[in-house]
Amino acid sequence: MKRSGFQLNSHRVRAQIDSLISQDEDSTMADIRAKNYYRQRGPLLWVDRNGVDCRADTLLAYIDTIDHAGFNQERFCLSAIRRDLKALRTLSVGDGVRNINRTVARLEYHLTKSFFRYVSGQRFGYFNPRYALNHLDVLKSDSGQVTYQRLFDLKLQLPGPRFFAFALNQLAHDSLGVLLRSSQPQNPYFYRLEAMLAKTRSSESRARILCNMERARWRLDDTPREHEKYVVVNIPSYRLYAVNGKKVLTMRVGCGTTETKTPLLTSRIKRFELNPRWVIPQSIVKKSLLHRAGDIAYFRRRHFGVAERSTGKSIPLTSIQPYMLTSKDYYVYQEGGDGNSLGRIIFRFDNNFSVFLHYTSAPDVFARENRGVSHGCVRVEKPYELALFLLPKSDKALSYKIYYSLTANLSPLEDDFKATEESPDTLKRNQLINVVDVVPSVPLFISYYTLFPDVKNRLCAYDDVYGYDKVIYSHLKNFL
Repeated sequence: MKRSGFQLNSHRVRAQIDSLISQDEDSTMADIRAKNYYRQRGPLLWVDRNGVDCRADTLLAYIDTIDHAGFNQERFCLSAIRRDLKALRTLSVGDGVRNINRTVARLEYHLTKSFFRYVSGQRFGYFNPRYALNHLDVLKSDSGQVTYQRLFDLKLQLPGPRFFAFALNQLAHDSLGVLLRSSQPQNPYFYRLEAMLAKTRSSESRARILCNMERARWRLDDTPREHEKYVVVNIPSYRLYAVNGKKVLTMRVGCGTTETKTPLLTSRIKRFELNPRWVIPQSIVKKSLLHRAGDIAYFRRRHFGVAERSTGKSIPLTSIQPYMLTSKDYYVYQEGGDGNSLGRIIFRFDNNFSVFLHYTSAPDVFARENRGVSHGCVRVEKPYELALFLLPKSDKALSYKIYYSLTANLSPLEDDFKATEESPDTLKRNQLINVVDVVPSVPLFISYYTLFPDVKNRLCAYDDVYGYDKVIYSHLKNFL
């Protein structure tokens, strides 16, 4: 480009871009990618000897609407790009070679920074929940080494090197419009929230909407929209929704406390067990049982026992030694039946946390407003109804056995019961069942939305019980 003393010099443009990078303190993943691209001396993307083509206008058209999502257009360099684009196209850059090279450098860098920010954010979200939420709660801090509680186990797509290489390839081959269209959020819930945002003035309500819009951007490998029949637990509302087409069964649930949060995950319910034996996690053993070692009366009252891990053989209560409670060769359990902490039923699904859905021996918990009460498992209010929901078809005989197994007066030590004339055995043992396989398995989603539709599809607001909205919003402020 040469006219009336205006002449581009690639070395001067590069030097100006290097100067912009050194002054740029923004540090989102997209920003780092943009800086590294120029540090590695990638070719100019937007400016050539003919100036700047219509790809810049295509990008600006999309950025111009980012305020609909509650973001500040200037966080995507909109005004600076427009000003420099107009100056370059009209050659209104002032006098001298220095000004035009500075203008080109600013335009080139800002377009790439804006492009990377917008396309990765709209396509994958502006916040990485896998990293942030899994570095939130400290599990252990030893000799300078810190391990964290794992709280987020949803499988989602993230913008890695391959995506940014793909984006650059689309830009180079004049497919920018296609890329930008395909990068828009795919979840209809996002656009419902966006419409709500346009009508909301309260700063607190807007922050809640923005956080849930961000969740709706995340591209998860599996979502309820892909299934006819599924179960959703939404932690902030402390509710479970079992959906089969247009039919919805809903119930209250209890979830983990703020110290022992229920993890976010996706799995499939494969079976449920009636009157299950509870193998007690070591975290609970160390906190609540270790100091009770040797208290035979306590163990007997609560139907606790210790068994060899290799054989499953129970140790007589009088022979239990304190070391057994924490040894890898033994496990501590609570017998199934009345009084078992899991209640009379547990719904099992594969996960990395040893958490499950189950009933409880203390159903009064469901009357509370704040139902953050467990060590991470989800306690369900209506276990019988949920069990019937999971069955592939109606089966009266099986339904009765499930009900009987849930309600029969079953002592945890029933195997030791000896019937006499004074105390006859009244159990219908042929009606007791232990395990029911769920075939086909039913998808389960444990989620976290502080704006969530109820059974009438009305969006309801819920408290940020684990503080995740605060974490997300603190990051979104980079774009507000």
